[in-house]
Amino acid sequence: MLTAKDIMTVKVITVTPDTPVKTLADILWKHRISGAPVLDENGDLIGVVTENDLIDQTKKLHIPSMISILDSVIFLESQDKMKNEINKMAGTVVRDICSKKLVSVEESMPLDEIATIMAEKKVHTLPVVAAGKLVGVIGKSDIIRTLAGGHFSD
Repeated sequence: MLTAKDIMTVKVITVTPDTPVKTLADILWKHRISGAPVLDENGDLIGVVTENDLIDQTKKLHIPSMISILDSVIFLESQDKMKNEINKMAGTVVRDICSKKLVSVEESMPLDEIATIMAEKKVHTLPVVAAGKLVGVIGKSDIIRTLAGGHFSD
């Protein structure tokens, strides 16, 4: 069975929390990648930023549904969600738009588990860590490349 170590990209393009959003867009386009790990000043993995995060900046703002009862307004959706959407749309640097709910995998994780995580958690850029440090990244294209090469299992 193939593992993360077998299919990951080891020349990882990373960004910092202070990388401007415009620079991020240029990096993703230039390198034809869909996302990048975010590393802090110590080189520690703190998040992931993707094309979807950039696209979210240009979407229409969804106003939460609400009802009015006896001069009171009751929101039917989380006000925090709306606040997060506004912050993301107004973001100017990576820290404003990146996902901080980090989903990563170990080098030994089998391909089928990686695919399951990507599908169930709806993530398409998975950092690969060893001893807590970034050692690679797996994107959708790495999975497709593996499948196209006929490497379904060992």
